[in-house]
Amino acid sequence: MAVAAVGVAGLALSACTTSGDTPGASGSGGGESVTVAVTNALTSLNSATPDTNLNTNGMAEYISGSNGGLGTFYQLGSDYSIVHDETNVSYELVSDDPLTVQYSINDGAVWSDGEPITTTDLLLTWAITSGYYDDVTIDPESGEPTSGTQYFQLAGSTAGLDTTSYPEIDEDAGTMTITYSEPYVDWELAGMLSKPAHAMAEIAGVSLEDVQTALANETRGDPANPAEPDATLLALGEAWLTGYNITEMPTDENVVVGAGPYILSDFTADDGGSAVFSLNENWAGDAPAFDTVIMSFIGDTTAQVSALRNGEVDLIAPTSITADTTQALDEAGLEVDLGDALSYDHVDLSFDSPVFSNRDYREAFLLTIPRQQILDSIITPINPEAEVLNSQLFVSSQPQYADAVAANGYAENYGDVDIARAQELLAGATPEITILYNTANPNRVDTFQLIQQSAQQAGFIVNDGGSPDWSSLLGGGGYDVSIFGWISAGAGYAGLPQIWQTGGGGNYNAYSNPEVDSLVDQTQVIIDDTEAIDELQIQIDTLTQSDAYGLPLFQTPGLTAGNGRVGGVGDFFGGQTGIFYNVLDWTLED
Repeated sequence: MAVAAVGVAGLALSACTTSGDTPGASGSGGGESVTVAVTNALTSLNSATPDTNLNTNGMAEYISGSNGGLGTFYQLGSDYSIVHDETNVSYELVSDDPLTVQYSINDGAVWSDGEPITTTDLLLTWAITSGYYDDVTIDPESGEPTSGTQYFQLAGSTAGLDTTSYPEIDEDAGTMTITYSEPYVDWELAGMLSKPAHAMAEIAGVSLEDVQTALANETRGDPANPAEPDATLLALGEAWLTGYNITEMPTDENVVVGAGPYILSDFTADDGGSAVFSLNENWAGDAPAFDTVIMSFIGDTTAQVSALRNGEVDLIAPTSITADTTQALDEAGLEVDLGDALSYDHVDLSFDSPVFSNRDYREAFLLTIPRQQILDSIITPINPEAEVLNSQLFVSSQPQYADAVAANGYAENYGDVDIARAQELLAGATPEITILYNTANPNRVDTFQLIQQSAQQAGFIVNDGGSPDWSSLLGGGGYDVSIFGWISAGAGYAGLPQIWQTGGGGNYNAYSNPEVDSLVDQTQVIIDDTEAIDELQIQIDTLTQSDAYGLPLFQTPGLTAGNGRVGGVGDFFGGQTGIFYNVLDWTLED
């Protein structure tokens, strides 16, 4: 699955035991470890870039306390409500008009390396998430910059925070106050603690003093009058983009510094590997029950079940499940909690593809996608009540879904496969296309094969572009169609500019519609009127259908399962942090 943007919750891509001495915080849990099987391998300790927006990366950041993780302003409760986290920092609404928010650092708050959390850390996060210094001009057709500089590449969007003025800093009080020029729907989800400035400076090869000097510049970037690029910000931007990517345990300790209860202490890459997180000895919150959390990377769901049965892992949270999965778990007498994930599988068409720049060809291809057959093959055996998903913006478990389906036209226009109509639209042409998908996910393999067989009947030549490295290939060209999943944070509207707006950080298929851009802008400036935002989202949904954007397939079912050793896991949580959302509540059972 694909995940969130830094600072503001957006959408994300979904997709053996190590022991040893670990440091202990006050009230340490006593040296116990817990091992959790996850589907995707960890690739980066920064999940907020376009290339690293993966659910496992976000989970790692969550428990280690960066980019919206534990110890950084807020978390989501089991009902997806916003719960303020005041372990290290706090924030409050100072004024509604103009919208003004103050962020405060607790006395004595420190990062995992013992360095103090400072207003420079807050200011750096604001600079990253607001795009304040950017003076880039983007070609709306190609999505490429034509002039100026964009310093920080985001998986999400700067929408909302880009309306803020330069912050008011009070170093002595440890506060930063930001003022918006217009309302911002997700102000409460705009966390201001991403990466430690001192550590990021080291990764970037600059001094902390250089960073402070660069951030002291109060001049906003002006695309109409681009300035000479700032060397320090360029270095920080490169560190942000690539400096946290890992293929082995980092030798630079700055890469693992966070504000949360755990820090990465050992790592073996790829499927079959693992990430070991040890207790942060400087964690200021209540001590968790487990001193060590191990993420075991097991891409195959059957292998996850076997590992759980054999005692190799304590918990599993597969992103791809079948009826065989639930049957095997039931037969083994293991604890299982099923639920609806806030994620959905979908097919996206690349608008910069030579083939799919032609709308008739887009519609023709969509008419060949056997959505009911895909559902019956993958989901119905698990949930006989499941239906084909007919919205790009809402999943079927959400209350707005029925109104969206009644208006958007997906069910009417793509309810059934229509090979004859597809052939009419192709008018004898035999377009050659390549489909990108995750070859390590059996459900995606099945989906690809069913689509390939059906599309070929209409005249498409369908090439297999599947790869286990699918997530890093998104947005890079070389394919015409992508099959993957989005998973929502469960709160906020940051996913709208991230996915649907021209140039959005998660707009991997180069979609651009000025009317959609305008509607997205409107959603971002509405506060306390969810009905108005829902109506705007339904309009966006309808326009994506009219544009033959792609097709939603199904809402993803999810489950967590355990061997009874770990208590307090709670009900299935369908958001981005998945099973780890309440890791601090876990207990060791006898």
